[in-house]
Amino acid sequence: MERRSKLTIGQHSQRQAAPTGRAAAVVEICPHCGRRGRPVDTRTIKALLNVTLEVLHPVTYRFCATPDCPNVYFAEDGSHVLGEDQLRVRVHQKHPHDADVLVCYCFFHSPGSVRAEIAAHGATDVVERVTALTKVDACACDIRNPQGSCCLGNLQRVVKDVKSAEIQQAN
Repeated sequence: MERRSKLTIGQHSQRQAAPTGRAAAVVEICPHCGRRGRPVDTRTIKALLNVTLEVLHPVTYRFCATPDCPNVYFAEDGSHVLGEDQLRVRVHQKHPHDADVLVCYCFFHSPGSVRAEIAAHGATDVVERVTALTKVDACACDIRNPQGSCCLGNLQRVVKDVKSAEIQQAN
Protein backbone atom coordinates (compact mmCIF):
# COMPACT_ATOMS: atom_id res chain seq x y z
CA MET A 1 0.00 0.00 0.00
CA GLU A 2 1.37 3.37 -1.02
CA ARG A 3 1.63 5.98 1.76
CA ARG A 4 0.82 9.55 0.93
CA SER A 5 1.47 12.36 3.33
CA LYS A 6 -0.80 15.32 3.69
CA LEU A 7 0.71 18.75 3.43
CA THR A 8 0.27 20.94 6.47
CA ILE A 9 0.41 24.70 6.68
CA GLY A 10 3.90 25.86 5.87
CA GLN A 11 4.88 22.73 3.99
CA HIS A 12 4.96 22.30 0.28
CA SER A 13 5.90 19.56 -2.08
CA GLN A 14 8.95 20.07 -4.25
CA ARG A 15 7.63 18.14 -7.23
CA GLN A 16 4.48 16.32 -8.16
CA ALA A 17 4.65 12.92 -9.81
CA ALA A 18 3.78 12.94 -13.49
CA PRO A 19 1.18 10.41 -14.65
CA THR A 20 3.97 8.25 -16.09
CA GLY A 21 5.67 8.01 -12.70
CA ARG A 22 8.51 10.33 -13.72
CA ALA A 23 9.16 13.54 -11.83
CA ALA A 24 7.29 16.50 -13.29
CA ALA A 25 9.35 19.27 -14.84
CA VAL A 26 9.97 22.23 -12.56
CA VAL A 27 8.95 25.54 -14.10
CA GLU A 28 11.27 28.28 -12.80
CA ILE A 29 10.34 30.78 -15.51
CA CYS A 30 7.21 32.92 -15.30
CA PRO A 31 4.85 31.83 -18.08
CA HIS A 32 3.92 35.46 -18.86
CA CYS A 33 7.16 37.47 -18.77
CA GLY A 34 9.77 34.74 -19.15
CA ARG A 35 11.82 35.83 -16.13
CA ARG A 36 13.00 33.43 -13.44
CA GLY A 37 10.94 33.46 -10.25
CA ARG A 38 12.15 32.85 -6.70
CA PRO A 39 10.60 30.03 -4.67
CA VAL A 40 8.23 31.26 -1.98
CA ASP A 41 6.78 29.33 0.93
CA THR A 42 3.12 28.43 0.57
CA ARG A 43 2.48 29.98 4.02
CA THR A 44 3.21 33.40 2.54
CA ILE A 45 0.66 32.94 -0.21
CA LYS A 46 -1.95 31.52 2.18
CA ALA A 47 -1.55 34.56 4.43
CA LEU A 48 -1.89 37.04 1.57
CA LEU A 49 -4.67 35.55 -0.57
CA ASN A 50 -7.99 37.40 -0.56
CA VAL A 51 -9.74 34.44 -2.19
CA THR A 52 -10.45 30.93 -1.00
CA LEU A 53 -7.41 28.79 -0.31
CA GLU A 54 -8.97 26.19 -2.59
CA VAL A 55 -7.19 27.92 -5.49
CA LEU A 56 -3.86 26.63 -4.16
CA HIS A 57 -2.41 23.34 -5.30
CA PRO A 58 0.01 21.24 -3.22
CA VAL A 59 3.01 22.40 -5.27
CA THR A 60 5.88 24.83 -4.91
CA TYR A 61 5.16 28.38 -6.02
CA ARG A 62 7.52 31.04 -7.32
CA PHE A 63 7.38 34.81 -6.94
CA CYS A 64 7.58 36.95 -10.09
CA ALA A 65 9.08 40.38 -9.35
CA THR A 66 8.77 41.79 -12.88
CA PRO A 67 6.94 45.15 -12.63
CA ASP A 68 4.95 44.90 -15.86
CA CYS A 69 3.97 41.24 -15.42
CA PRO A 70 0.46 40.52 -14.09
CA ASN A 71 1.62 37.34 -12.32
CA VAL A 72 2.72 37.55 -8.71
CA TYR A 73 3.00 33.80 -8.12
CA PHE A 74 3.13 30.84 -10.48
CA ALA A 75 3.09 27.13 -9.76
CA GLU A 76 6.31 25.22 -10.49
CA ASP A 77 4.28 22.50 -12.15
CA GLY A 78 2.92 25.05 -14.64
CA SER A 79 -0.67 24.45 -13.54
CA HIS A 80 -1.70 28.01 -12.68
CA VAL A 81 -0.78 31.57 -11.71
CA LEU A 82 -1.97 34.06 -9.10
CA GLY A 83 -2.24 37.78 -9.74
CA GLU A 84 -2.20 40.84 -7.54
CA ASP A 85 -5.99 41.06 -7.71
CA GLN A 86 -6.09 37.83 -5.68
CA LEU A 87 -3.99 39.29 -2.84
CA ARG A 88 -4.81 41.39 0.23
CA VAL A 89 -1.91 43.78 -0.48
CA ARG A 90 -0.41 45.59 -3.43
CA VAL A 91 3.03 44.31 -4.35
CA HIS A 92 5.97 46.75 -4.22
CA GLN A 93 7.82 45.05 -7.08
CA LYS A 94 4.79 45.55 -9.33
CA HIS A 95 4.60 49.27 -8.45
CA PRO A 96 8.17 50.28 -7.48
CA HIS A 97 7.55 54.00 -8.01
CA ASP A 98 4.12 54.23 -6.37
CA ALA A 99 4.49 56.35 -3.23
CA ASP A 100 1.73 54.53 -1.35
CA VAL A 101 2.60 50.86 -1.99
CA LEU A 102 4.40 49.38 1.00
CA VAL A 103 8.00 48.32 0.63
CA CYS A 104 8.15 47.15 4.27
CA TYR A 105 5.02 45.17 5.08
CA CYS A 106 5.86 44.60 8.76
CA PHE A 107 6.46 48.22 9.80
CA PHE A 108 4.43 49.95 7.06
CA HIS A 109 7.11 51.91 5.23
CA SER A 110 6.49 53.06 1.67
CA PRO A 111 8.42 55.24 -0.77
CA GLY A 112 6.09 58.07 0.27
CA SER A 113 6.81 57.66 3.98
CA VAL A 114 10.55 57.55 3.28
CA ARG A 115 10.25 60.72 1.17
CA ALA A 116 8.21 62.45 3.93
CA GLU A 117 10.79 61.54 6.57
CA ILE A 118 13.63 62.92 4.46
CA ALA A 119 11.64 66.10 3.73
CA ALA A 120 10.85 66.63 7.43
CA HIS A 121 14.24 65.74 8.92
CA GLY A 122 16.73 66.01 6.06
CA ALA A 123 17.62 62.33 6.43
CA THR A 124 16.18 58.94 7.28
CA ASP A 125 17.31 56.12 9.50
CA VAL A 126 14.51 53.79 8.38
CA VAL A 127 16.94 51.08 7.25
CA GLU A 128 18.70 51.12 10.62
CA ARG A 129 15.38 51.01 12.51
CA VAL A 130 14.06 48.09 10.47
CA THR A 131 17.41 46.29 10.78
CA ALA A 132 17.29 46.66 14.57
CA LEU A 133 13.73 45.32 14.68
CA THR A 134 14.58 42.32 12.49
CA LYS A 135 17.55 41.49 14.73
CA VAL A 136 15.18 41.09 17.69
CA ASP A 137 12.79 39.01 15.57
CA ALA A 138 10.06 41.68 15.63
CA CYS A 139 9.22 41.13 11.97
CA ALA A 140 7.16 38.63 10.00
CA CYS A 141 8.63 39.13 6.54
CA ASP A 142 8.19 35.48 5.63
CA ILE A 143 4.41 35.87 5.84
CA ARG A 144 3.68 39.58 5.38
CA ASN A 145 6.00 40.39 2.46
CA PRO A 146 4.70 39.00 -0.86
CA GLN A 147 8.24 38.00 -1.85
CA GLY A 148 8.34 35.82 1.26
CA SER A 149 11.59 37.25 2.59
CA CYS A 150 13.10 40.32 4.23
CA CYS A 151 12.45 43.73 2.67
CA LEU A 152 15.76 45.35 3.63
CA GLY A 153 17.28 45.14 0.14
CA ASN A 154 14.16 46.71 -1.35
CA LEU A 155 14.03 49.34 1.40
CA GLN A 156 17.68 50.29 0.86
CA ARG A 157 16.97 50.68 -2.87
CA VAL A 158 13.95 52.92 -2.14
CA VAL A 159 15.99 55.12 0.23
CA LYS A 160 18.74 55.43 -2.40
CA ASP A 161 16.20 56.28 -5.14
CA VAL A 162 14.42 58.87 -2.97
CA LYS A 163 17.72 60.53 -2.02
CA SER A 164 18.80 60.60 -5.68
CA ALA A 165 15.49 62.18 -6.69
CA GLU A 166 15.86 64.81 -3.93
CA ILE A 167 19.37 65.69 -5.17
CA GLN A 168 18.17 65.96 -8.78
CA GLN A 169 15.28 68.21 -7.76
CA ALA A 170 17.65 70.46 -5.80
CA ASN A 171 19.87 70.97 -8.84
